[in-house]
Amino acid sequence: MIKLLRNLIKEPMFVIGSFLFLVTIFAGLFGSSLYTASPDGMSYDAPSGDYWLGTDNLGQDYVALLLRGLQNSLFVGFMAGIIATTIGTLIGLFAGFKGGLVDDILNMITNLFIVIPSFVVLVLVSASWPQGRSLVLIAVLIGLTTWPWTARSVRAQAASIRGRDHISLARINGASNLQIIFKHILPYLASYVFMVFIMQVASGILSESAISMIGLGPIGEGSTSLGVILNTAKNNSAITYGYWWGIFPAAIVITVIVFALYLLNNSMEGVFNPRLRK
Repeated sequence: MIKLLRNLIKEPMFVIGSFLFLVTIFAGLFGSSLYTASPDGMSYDAPSGDYWLGTDNLGQDYVALLLRGLQNSLFVGFMAGIIATTIGTLIGLFAGFKGGLVDDILNMITNLFIVIPSFVVLVLVSASWPQGRSLVLIAVLIGLTTWPWTARSVRAQAASIRGRDHISLARINGASNLQIIFKHILPYLASYVFMVFIMQVASGILSESAISMIGLGPIGEGSTSLGVILNTAKNNSAITYGYWWGIFPAAIVITVIVFALYLLNNSMEGVFNPRLRK
C-alpha cells in the first residue's frame, strides 16, 4: 500500500488534480469568511478594483456570490456522492457476493433504475416541489437517482473475488456473510469504491448545475449555487448584453472542479489497476 501511495504521488495527473481540488475546497470552506465583499452596487457593474468580478443583476459583489455558490455546490456534490456510493456499494456487494436469486433480484432492480433516465426522474421530482427545494433535498434526489451504475460496477468486482482463497478461508473459520462482506471484501475494494465516490461527487455537481440551469434547482435564502448563478445570468440575458462576468466565472469553476476530479480518478485507476500499470 505504501508503494502504491508513493506511485500515486509521482503521478502528474494526481498532483495537478489534488492541487486544483484542494484549492476549490479551501475557497468553498473559507472563502466567504476571508473575503470582504464590497457594498452592493448597480446591476451588472463591470469588473473593477472595487468589484473584482463585477456585480450580479442585484448589484451584489460577484466574487462573494461565487464563493457562496461554490460552497453550496460542493455540499450538494459530496452529499449526493455519499448517498449514491453508499446505496450502490451495499447493493453491489450483496448481489456480487450472494449470487443466485439474490443477485438476480438486485440486478433486476439495478437494471430497472438504469433503464429509467435518471435526469428525467430528477427533473420530474424536482418540479413536483415548486417550493421548499432545499440544498439537502436536491442532494438526496441526485443521490437516489445516480446509484445504479455504482451498484453494477461494485457487483462485478465483488463477484470476481468471492471465490478467492481468503474468502474460502474466512468461511472455513466460521465467519458470517456480513463479516465476510464487510471485513474481507469491502476493504479489498476500498480503493475502487473511493474512485467511484470521486466520480459520484462530480456527477452530483454537474446534475445540480444542470437542473438549476433550467430553473429546478434549490430555492430560498442561502440556496445560491453555481448552477443557480448560471440560471440567474441566463434569465437576465447576461451574455446577450455583454455581461460575460455573470456566467463565465461560474462555468469555469464548475469545469475546474469536474476536471480535477476526473484527473484524480484517472490517476488512481492507473496506479491501483495492475492491468493499466502494465
